[in-house]
Amino acid sequence: MKNIWAPWRIEYILQTKKEDGCIFCNAVKNNDPLILQKGKTCFSIMNKFPYTTGHCMIVPFRHIASIEDLNDNESKEIMTMIKKHLTAIKASLKPQGFNVGSNIGHVAGAGVKEHVHIHIVPRWEGDTNFMPAISEVHMISEHISATKDKIKGRLS
Repeated sequence: MKNIWAPWRIEYILQTKKEDGCIFCNAVKNNDPLILQKGKTCFSIMNKFPYTTGHCMIVPFRHIASIEDLNDNESKEIMTMIKKHLTAIKASLKPQGFNVGSNIGHVAGAGVKEHVHIHIVPRWEGDTNFMPAISEVHMISEHISATKDKIKGRLS
């Protein structure tokens, strides 16, 4: 039997209390070290409990629940950031594809339903295997800090 070493997951597993307030508003207020980039209306941040290596999110500063609540400046900057992050992740991690999107509302799978955010999930051939289905484990091939540094280094 092979061992899977993912020490950063223990924080999520043992988490018994939900963080007070909004995790995204708190991240900006506390200058979270996982923040990749700040713009005028939005910011990007690595997903603390990623689906796969390089999983990050684009988030408006304004605490709003859905995409239709974005103003034109926020919409434009979010799309610009998505494009820049796709380019940076392609250059630094060499994925073969991406999932880009948002889960709006609890029934759609939103983990944080009160503050809209857009996921950018790099994908590689064969990155989905039996692990998520059988044991609810996602394989992350690199420590999040190293991945963050690679992506951040490619953002202009």
